[in-house]
Amino acid sequence: MASPFIEIPVGDRLVKVTNPDKPYFPERGYTKRMLVEYYLAVGEGVLRATRDRPTTLERWPSGVFEGAKLATRADGRGADAFYQKRAPKGAPDYVRTARIAFPSGRSADEVMPTELAVIAWAANLGTLTFHPWPVRGGDVDHPDELRIDLDPQPGTTFADAVAVALGPVRELLAEHGLTGFVKTSGKHGVHVYVRLEPRWTFTEVRRAALAFGRELERRDPSRVTTAWWKEERGEQIFVDYNQNARDRTIASAYSVRPVPDATVSAPVTWDELPDVATEDFTIATMPERFARLGDLHAAIDDRAFGLEGLLELADRDEKDHGLGDAPYPPNYPKMAGEPKRVQPSKARTG
Repeated sequence: MASPFIEIPVGDRLVKVTNPDKPYFPERGYTKRMLVEYYLAVGEGVLRATRDRPTTLERWPSGVFEGAKLATRADGRGADAFYQKRAPKGAPDYVRTARIAFPSGRSADEVMPTELAVIAWAANLGTLTFHPWPVRGGDVDHPDELRIDLDPQPGTTFADAVAVALGPVRELLAEHGLTGFVKTSGKHGVHVYVRLEPRWTFTEVRRAALAFGRELERRDPSRVTTAWWKEERGEQIFVDYNQNARDRTIASAYSVRPVPDATVSAPVTWDELPDVATEDFTIATMPERFARLGDLHAAIDDRAFGLEGLLELADRDEKDHGLGDAPYPPNYPKMAGEPKRVQPSKARTG
């Protein structure tokens, strides 16, 4: 019989963990308690990735089991897991929030981690993945992170994303004097973060990300695409520029992913990137690595960069290549300068 609850000391707080023996990853025998203990083991790292950031909680309160369904924006019926954007009622008084505005104009008070006890509390709620906004609670309209999301499409692999990261991505960052911090997505992709001075809007940061992606596409057209519509991407690595739009988020460093092996989004060095695999990093293996190496993203806050160079690149795209904006996600209102938001195969002709 599962224990009703235990209390785990986190700093000067006691965090209650209910049903600690509940299987969360039954194929590997990992329990809820093991999930909480994992986050405490990598606490410094996951808190650095989420601290003072409005954060959506991806909650799997019944764990990850065969056939489990994650609610989507379009269909939440019969779902076993969901994204929690508003802070849950009854949260402890040490759980702070930040008010953010959605593209629709509505607002919400999201959980904003400020200490490790908040991470442990959220893990007890079944939070596997933390999705922090690229802003801080003190200024929720000016991102301080550029996020480069390399997403393998069908027919491509993690190794293909690694090749793009090590080739044109690293080359282009160097040309613009930007320092990128790389991590696995925990699934099939690669993420690269650049710390920014919070002087630009979401629209401007997204525009810079799109220009970055288009330049990668020019340099490696056989492997890279920025095509928003899946039918146009082919077997290439998609640079998801829209991950820099308002209310779009990426799994944080050290976040657990909802897959049977409980893989995690792992910071890595550029030098070791060619030799790693997604499955190398799980809630079972990451604590030892973290204890040995520390947080490989620890230096990300040492220097913040400007976007002037990438925005000049965007200007040249418009002037020299006739490239304007690209489609936004479907839940966004029509944005200024955006092309038709219609799947090419469904667009009217003639």
